[in-house]
Amino acid sequence: MSEPSPSEAQSASTAWGIAPGYQDTNGEQRRAPSSTVDAILAAMGSEGRPAPPGKGPDDPVWVVGRGQARAVEGRWRLSTEDGADLAVEGSLPPDLPLGYHHMRREEDGHHRLLVVSPGVCFLPEQLRTWGWAVQLYALRSAQSWGMGDLADLGRLARWSSDQGAGVVIVNPLHAPLPTPSQEASPYYPSSRCFRNPLYLRVEDVPGAHELGADLEGPAAAGRALNDDRRIDRDAVWRLKMDALQRVWEGFGGDPAFEAYCAEQGPALAAYATFCVLVEHHGAPWWEWPAGLRDPEGPEILGFVDEHHRRIRFHQWLQWLLDVQLESAGEQVGLIQDLAIGVDPAGADAWLWQDCIASGVKVGAPPDAFNTQGQDWGLPPFDPWRLRAAAYEPYIRTLRAGFRHAGGLRIDHVMGLFRLFWIPAGAGPAEGTYVRYPYEETLGILALESQRAGAFVVGEDLGTVEEFVREELGRRDVLSYRLMWFESEPPRRFPLRSLGAVTTHDLPTVAGLWSGTDLEEQQRLGLDPNVGGSLELRRRLGEWSGVDEDAPVREAVLGAYELLAEAPSAVVTPTLDDALLVSERPNVPGTTEERPNWSLALPKLLEEAEADPTVAEVTATLARHRRS
Repeated sequence: MSEPSPSEAQSASTAWGIAPGYQDTNGEQRRAPSSTVDAILAAMGSEGRPAPPGKGPDDPVWVVGRGQARAVEGRWRLSTEDGADLAVEGSLPPDLPLGYHHMRREEDGHHRLLVVSPGVCFLPEQLRTWGWAVQLYALRSAQSWGMGDLADLGRLARWSSDQGAGVVIVNPLHAPLPTPSQEASPYYPSSRCFRNPLYLRVEDVPGAHELGADLEGPAAAGRALNDDRRIDRDAVWRLKMDALQRVWEGFGGDPAFEAYCAEQGPALAAYATFCVLVEHHGAPWWEWPAGLRDPEGPEILGFVDEHHRRIRFHQWLQWLLDVQLESAGEQVGLIQDLAIGVDPAGADAWLWQDCIASGVKVGAPPDAFNTQGQDWGLPPFDPWRLRAAAYEPYIRTLRAGFRHAGGLRIDHVMGLFRLFWIPAGAGPAEGTYVRYPYEETLGILALESQRAGAFVVGEDLGTVEEFVREELGRRDVLSYRLMWFESEPPRRFPLRSLGAVTTHDLPTVAGLWSGTDLEEQQRLGLDPNVGGSLELRRRLGEWSGVDEDAPVREAVLGAYELLAEAPSAVVTPTLDDALLVSERPNVPGTTEERPNWSLALPKLLEEAEADPTVAEVTATLARHRRS
């Protein structure tokens, strides 16, 4: 058999959604190596096919707008979400309700998911509010066991609400692997559908106080961890899991727990089973006994029967997290954060392994802030296998993000349009983009947003195609605007945006103004953009009127006076800035070189509430948001 010609190979890769190259930040076109394209085609399982399966009459998914006309070939039975059963021939009925409906072709029984979408996300009229952006693990109070928890979040929310805030935005609360060595990055989760037990306030768990003196020792040991600014998640995990296991031993049941398990269904049971499998066999899951590697493997049922009680324990932990999260958001709208992907060794990758592309990772091409590019180490969903699965993993992930939330920030929202795939063993500069069916992903996002009554913020930073922001705006997705990334001051931000000064991967105001952030990057050998950093500092001084030799506190107050002038629907100051923290939470391109995601705020929550700079930033934001 002869090899395909270059034009045939390019045509095939285009049909599979693979871009021939990408444009770098200098505007130059970089062509993807042929080895990259071949590796991505192999990861998708193309096996020489000219186009992916599922298009045409056997399409597994249709996403349409309410009342949208669409021709239908053949005779179908349509089962609507509300229980109606309709005969369909020629075209879709024009009065279908919003929701997820199922079509079955009478000729051969082929199934298709029909999603009727409102087309636009939920967005309150005249939304104009503000609230603190916080890394929850860093938000410690005097009652914390070494790291911030959901009770601390609730306290911040209540205090913020009293000061006039309407939201609080937090880092992803996703579940890590349940191992003694805890993953620090909230953007490298085991599951985006469930949450991290480290955020539980043990004393608030029903039955905890019945332990009496048996709880006093672990609580004292946990609070002693607050003496070190560096967070020791492994120690927190040991203390909390031991205490929670003791409480669980006395748990006699609760109808609310049973209702939660029934609502979450097989997904929760599978997640809890995965956790117990990790406890017995470690990670990664592909090194387990062969009969356990598949969620429907031949040995799974026997394992579930043998370890039923421990599986229930992990379900109980998720119920507790759900209850405490709901309580934390009673006073303000919590804006939750949805990470771009998952740990390949984690629960979601195990459960939905048939939808995930192996042998490739997600990242970003080189840009002005990360001149070497980024490899995030996350496996991507294969767009075609995801469609074949009727988007079930995507829908479940969105629902988890919207649960008990007033808003959802989607990290790297451009991933709904395209993702930068990097073959294993290659560097970021050797990757290329793979396209996703964004009209479908956005249609589903709009439906879930409306049902949750929660708005959506798309983190549209970095390399963004020209039409993406226009399309997101058309869907009522708020843009994410950072002062560090903009060439004009915040008063020029668009109305439909969330405005901020910085984010977790970028310099704090103190780090930029003092020069310590640039010094750290140079010390770590990261080849930082020195000129860009100095230009940011100059621009901040020029816009705010702060003298170049002014102390850090003046620079912080000047920055947030500027942000307060933004017309954005939502603005979010960071507690890191208000507490004059010089270290950013994370420096991309580093892992063990510094304590990424592991530095607590320098003051406890009780002290932060009385801090004069926090008070002045609060007053500034509250005054401008009222005007």
